[in-house]
Amino acid sequence: MSIKVDLRAAKIPWIGLIAVHYWFVIMDEQEQERWEIWQSQNVKGHSWGHLHLNLMKCDRGVGNGDSWLEKQWHSIEAEKLAMIIKKTPHNYPHNYCYRYYPGPNSNTYVQWILNQAQINYDLERRGLGKNYLRYEQFLLRRFLRKQLPAKKV
Repeated sequence: MSIKVDLRAAKIPWIGLIAVHYWFVIMDEQEQERWEIWQSQNVKGHSWGHLHLNLMKCDRGVGNGDSWLEKQWHSIEAEKLAMIIKKTPHNYPHNYCYRYYPGPNSNTYVQWILNQAQINYDLERRGLGKNYLRYEQFLLRRFLRKQLPAKKV
C-alpha cells in the first residue's frame, strides 16, 4: 500500500500576511483524510475537541484564498506520520485547548506531530504557534524551578 502525507497551508483571514494555518492530509489508494486543529470545538463530523477529521475538503483554504502544498512525504516517513496522526485523538495533549497566540493551535499540532516522527522540517515564520511547545517547556522549567524546595547543605 502506498501512503502519502501532505502538509498543506493557507493564509488565515484578515491576518494572512503574518499568519498561516497548517494541516495534514493522509492519502492512500482509497481515501484522503484531512487532519487539523480548528479554533472551534466539535464543529462537524469526527472531532475530538479542537481536533477535526475532514472538517473541509483536503485542499480547501480557510477563508483567505487557496491552500498550497508545503511538503509531501512518501514511503517510510509517510507511514510513520500517518500512524502518529491517526493516534492524535487519544494522545495529542492539547485537543481541548486552543489559543490563537502563542498557542496551542493548528501549527502547534503540526509541529508536535513532526517532533513525534522525528522529522526535521521547519514551518515558515508565519506558522504562529509552531514554537509553543518550546515556550511551554521553558515556562514549565521556570515554574518548577521556583516551586522546588531549596537544597539542604
